[in-house]
Amino acid sequence: MSNQYLDPNLKVFSLNSNVELAQEIAKVIGVELGKCSVSQFSDGEIQINIEESIRGCDVYVIQSTSSPVNENIMELLIMIDALKRASAKTINIVMPYYGYARQDRKARAREPITAKLVANLLETAGATRVITLDLHAPQIQGFFDIPIDHLMGVPILADYIKNKELKGDVVIVSPDHGGVTRARKMAERLKAPIAIIDKRRPKPNVAEVMNIVGNIEGKVAILIDDIIDTAGTITLAANALVENGALEVYACCTHPVLSGPAIERIENSKIKELVVTNSIALAEEKRVDRIHQLSVAPLIGEAIIRVHEEQSVSTLFD
Repeated sequence: MSNQYLDPNLKVFSLNSNVELAQEIAKVIGVELGKCSVSQFSDGEIQINIEESIRGCDVYVIQSTSSPVNENIMELLIMIDALKRASAKTINIVMPYYGYARQDRKARAREPITAKLVANLLETAGATRVITLDLHAPQIQGFFDIPIDHLMGVPILADYIKNKELKGDVVIVSPDHGGVTRARKMAERLKAPIAIIDKRRPKPNVAEVMNIVGNIEGKVAILIDDIIDTAGTITLAANALVENGALEVYACCTHPVLSGPAIERIENSKIKELVVTNSIALAEEKRVDRIHQLSVAPLIGEAIIRVHEEQSVSTLFD
């Protein structure tokens, strides 16, 4: 796109977590990325210099708080402080992936609620708005006392699946009870039935597959989740679906965390293709043939323009 966005008060800056996505978003909007340098002192402290005036501007900072999560959060907090002290009019945090979102309640005694702590840190630092994508728990929106625009990845994933020539009837499968709403949203878009895998988890990051609720026999199963981390849940689910008569299994998720043994597990699983978005930048060794990455830049770019022009963001999903 060669369209040039005309309002000089809209500035987009990128920090280090996902520069490629930030460049794509800037291109969608029609602006150049703002000039700033993010470096580290020799003791590891983060130094940020904003190299252009942003006085009175509406600034959008693009940063996923993916791994290394603590460093990326710290970069973001320091950037917010720098912008506030440089008299930015608004400081809008564009966080395609919100780290610590899985610590959103006390599951056990004496546990922290880190998702709320991160929200407090962002607000206290001086953020005036957050734009994010597929929060692990939608109620995290309530952890903020500033406006939060919550975008959905399902339409992007559903469109890709819809345009594939799949050989058979499709069934959308939620890998656990918590993801049923997400599966239903996708099923509505693909006009397909849903199934649920009933699993119990003995301890964190160890999944155990139980029985399948719904009819999957002879169908093409599409597993959908918001985050795939160590890929234990999704690969066990895929193998269980094939054992129970599914024709083929595709998997999709918004946030490809893919830590530890994830890539190896996916390569050795019954998953034919894993469809993800670029909310998290994939390292070279994770860009394997079986993983297909779709861009959220058009969606986020359009959302930024709508926020800036004070138009509705929710109509993007109608």
